Amino acid sequence: MSTLNGAPPAIDLVDETFLAVPAGTVKAAFADPAAWRRYWPDLRLDLYTDRGDEGLRWTVKGALVGTMEVWLEPMLDGTLLHYFLRAAPAGPVRPRDLRRELDRRARAAKVIALELKEILEDGREPGIPPRT
Repeated sequence: MSTLNGAPPAIDLVDETFLAVPAGTVKAAFADPAAWRRYWPDLRLDLYTDRGDEGLRWTVKGALVGTMEVWLEPMLDGTLLHYFLRAAPAGPVRPRDLRRELDRRARAAKVIALELKEILEDGREPGIPPRT
């Protein structure tokens, strides 16, 4: 969370999760706008940069206003999924409520990443070749 020069309080969230699958596989999970509505139902996302297998960047409206990014970094035999959310609540909010919102968004980001990990890895462990 941050407040700069009298600007409204903001959520500045960063999360990272390793998935033992190629970046293109992770990107496919985020490519469909229907997935965006499923992952972030209270946000309206407008894609402004498709970085191919390196990820996606959106502007965010709805409950929050700002930007969001999924950056996919090839690492070892898989992908490090970086998630960034920089946004402010659409309406007035008390500092205590902002802390709760940051915590809620952080937990939701980790749930998305761990669900993708379970589905996409399909039981594969790092260092073990994928099933053919």
